[in-house]
Amino acid sequence: MPDVRQTISDFYRVAQERDFSRDFQFRVLNVQSADGSFAITEDDLVYAKGGSIPGRTINVSEIPYMGLNFRVPGGATYTGEYTLSFYSDRVDSLRTLLLNWTRDTFDDATSTGNYFIAKETSIVDLVQLDTQLNRVSQFTLVGAFPTSVGDVSYDPSGTGAPVEFEVSLGYQYVRSEKYQTL
Repeated sequence: MPDVRQTISDFYRVAQERDFSRDFQFRVLNVQSADGSFAITEDDLVYAKGGSIPGRTINVSEIPYMGLNFRVPGGATYTGEYTLSFYSDRVDSLRTLLLNWTRDTFDDATSTGNYFIAKETSIVDLVQLDTQLNRVSQFTLVGAFPTSVGDVSYDPSGTGAPVEFEVSLGYQYVRSEKYQTL
């Protein structure tokens, strides 16, 4: 008998027990500034084309001792930037809201803005879903603020496909919460 039990039967058994997370089982639940003046509503979030769940890296320091480098784990690092893709609504209201949020941060017409570090209440909530659209996990990007709102491209010879744009948000760290599953 082999030492490693990872046969087709084992794969099939585990796949039946645990299933798979599908690429469409994800939603952006909430995006808001600290004071709520720039909040993306549920109706706006229907236009979220997709996204990802941010990763996390543990920093490693090397401590040399007698010719060996011992690796010591340290603090966590996040990418610090999160990008979402959106379909643009007919009157461009979502993109306008995001552009206004960037102008609140820095207004090039007046050279003024809110240069503060985004508060803990400025967040982006992301949820991972099961097959019944129940939350499996929730990830909150804390201290969120917009860093860029992408271009929208139009083409007079196009086929009438909805236009899209991307928004990048900076954040400080991620909180995560696991929900009970059946």
